[in-house]
Amino acid sequence: MALAQHVDAEKIINESRDHPVRKHTHDRKATLYDIPYTSRYDVEVDLPRYSIPETGVNAKVSYQLLHDELLLDGNPNMNLASFVNTWVPDECNRLMYENLNKNLVDQDEYPAAQAIHERCISMISHLWHAPKDATALGTATTGSSEAIMLGGMALKKRWQEKMKAAGKDIHNPGPNIVMGAEAQVALEKFARYFEVEAKLVPVHEKSGYVMDPKEAIKYCDENTIGIFVIMGSTYTGTFESVQGMSDELDKYQEETGIDIPIHVDAASGGFVAPFVYPQLAWDFRIPRVNSINASGHKYGLASVGLGWIIWRSAEYLPKELIFELHYLGQTDYSFNLNFSRPAFPVLSQMFHFLNLGFSGYKRINENNLSKARLISRALEASGYFVCLSQIHRAKNQGASNISPVITKAASDIIHGHVPEIDDPTYYVEGLPVVSFRFSDEIKEKYPRVKQEWIQSQLRAIGWIVPNYPLPPAEEDTEILRCVVRESLSGDLARKLILDIIQVTEGLLNGAGPSYHMSIANRRQSTTSPVDVKRGGTLDTQHISEHTSTYAKTC
Repeated sequence: MALAQHVDAEKIINESRDHPVRKHTHDRKATLYDIPYTSRYDVEVDLPRYSIPETGVNAKVSYQLLHDELLLDGNPNMNLASFVNTWVPDECNRLMYENLNKNLVDQDEYPAAQAIHERCISMISHLWHAPKDATALGTATTGSSEAIMLGGMALKKRWQEKMKAAGKDIHNPGPNIVMGAEAQVALEKFARYFEVEAKLVPVHEKSGYVMDPKEAIKYCDENTIGIFVIMGSTYTGTFESVQGMSDELDKYQEETGIDIPIHVDAASGGFVAPFVYPQLAWDFRIPRVNSINASGHKYGLASVGLGWIIWRSAEYLPKELIFELHYLGQTDYSFNLNFSRPAFPVLSQMFHFLNLGFSGYKRINENNLSKARLISRALEASGYFVCLSQIHRAKNQGASNISPVITKAASDIIHGHVPEIDDPTYYVEGLPVVSFRFSDEIKEKYPRVKQEWIQSQLRAIGWIVPNYPLPPAEEDTEILRCVVRESLSGDLARKLILDIIQVTEGLLNGAGPSYHMSIANRRQSTTSPVDVKRGGTLDTQHISEHTSTYAKTC
């Protein structure tokens, strides 16, 4: 990598080309450009890379050139770094293709698409328990990032109105918003872009690496426009407590008279919690919740490019944020940051609502959580890792300590006994995410082995599993994270477990950070097999047999 920084690869390529005088070519007729692999005609189609070509090439050539270049991307189904959905049924693909050119903002020209958009809003409002006497109010967005901006702006405008009515200054010291330090970057973007001070509450192991409501309340004052509460940390998948935060704010209001609302960032959890944790209060059942956002293209299972924001009722969206449009054929209303937007992601969302129904979403989410528990237990049972994610731990044992029941379940996988408890409500609530790190024993025994090497070697196999530090205050701890989605089948989950364990054993036996270095070092190494906990090499074959059996039930 250091050498590449001093080499201009593009310059070397240009200097290495055949001289145009000596180059043998056939007649360059337009028909020759129909073939993308031009060596078949000994013709070079030398297209510029950073400027529009003077003369275009045939559509087949354009397709093939881009198709081949995109083959260098990772396999979406093996991308465990992303929460974004990577698969939809063929029928959904066909529906989207048929409506690829429709602009959702053209409400008069495409009334059917707009009607489906409004039905989605109604369905989601119902899913999140909006008050029955309120009119469903919300909109599709380009993703959760735009939805968060809209929710934050509504909080800021309502705070400004309240302060002006009380005759107070809205500029000095100015508005602030409170959120956990593990907040996704879009939440901090809102604060920076719209001139709101972001008050980040440190997260710690004791709080489960998410915001503790009792700590968060210490950051509140009369200039706090609201609190972002996160339903699904991007680090560990853990849900912050919306009810706990609301209770603290109720006490704060009793003591100070200051009323602070909540916006729930349910980017991933908004399409998980309603289906598998129905008794968990996090949504509009809590009166202090003003608005909720979610990504339809995550566990909503829609095609990428779709977010949603829903307000409790019309009064929570200030009229200043609503614009009338008169030039598209009739009077339309808009309260988005983006104007034009494709209709097909919304149609994809409705397809899944109709196709899956409540029971279908419940089944998929339960399967995702089941596979995530399997991976978590197997990794901990290996002796090499500790999981920071909690969805495989029993509630009655507490989230901060490893449950003896679940530890036994991990051991059961090794010895062929499948745990019988598959009800998600038995375990700590969260997203189907597996966040793990080297155990303290492994770190002490192999101090020279870097955890990030696992990411590099898995990438060489095809898996995309990121390794990165926890938020400030815990940044000395690095984690590897696997996001389990519908497209990770039971067989793939089994393969993932085996690959992680085999890569880890290779590293502990002296392999280098890259896959090729590992192979070379393994051939030369005389190191004995890794000896951890059980006095011998981990029986990966045994894990293989029983994870395979268990995965088939997922």
